[in-house]
Amino acid sequence: MKQLLDNIVWHTLAGPHMKFSAGTRGARRYAAGFSPIVGFADAERPDFDALAPYCQPGEHFYCDGWSGAVPAGWRIEAESTMFKMVWEAPLPAIDEAPDAVRLGPQHASQALELATLTRPGPFGPRTIELGEYFGCFEGQRLVAMAGERMQAGTLREISGVCTHPDFQGRGYARRLTIKLIRRQLQRGEIPFLHVMRDNGNARRLYERMGFRNYRESAVRVVSPC
Repeated sequence: MKQLLDNIVWHTLAGPHMKFSAGTRGARRYAAGFSPIVGFADAERPDFDALAPYCQPGEHFYCDGWSGAVPAGWRIEAESTMFKMVWEAPLPAIDEAPDAVRLGPQHASQALELATLTRPGPFGPRTIELGEYFGCFEGQRLVAMAGERMQAGTLREISGVCTHPDFQGRGYARRLTIKLIRRQLQRGEIPFLHVMRDNGNARRLYERMGFRNYRESAVRVVSPC
């Protein structure tokens, strides 16, 4: 698990999500429309020259695990660190969101609108195609969602967890996350997720639920010049 999780983006893009990606044997990106994330076979010494032909000026990409010098032809738009957290608790006893709606293509615009407002992480109009996504609605309005993104081996990421500001404090995010955890564990998968360093409230919530910190790694937003 450690080998996969330490470079989970690459093992995802070069493995189960290769059909959703573009690039070479050493550098790949999610295809346009999916989450703007790049991965490299050697995360500490990324081959940006190999990736460049698959990127356009003005695009912005998240890059995990790299803190070296900026290569020619690229610039850093933002940088921080994030925590990788892995589930280390028993199967939750019950599905606390039995009425949550499985999101499909007909919900893509609503999911993108909610993610754009709440900024749970890199998200594109086709991100909900990368795994199971569930949402809570008030009438026809999507007010909370959570889903799956990266995967390698038995590891399965929980991602896109967000709630509209008008509906926070009602437990939507926790209940949707529990729903996904149960489904993953019942499939024999190991849930994990990413939390930005400055999102202490979310990290504490996930710790109370049963996630444990695996490691803190550098994360940068980069773009080709």
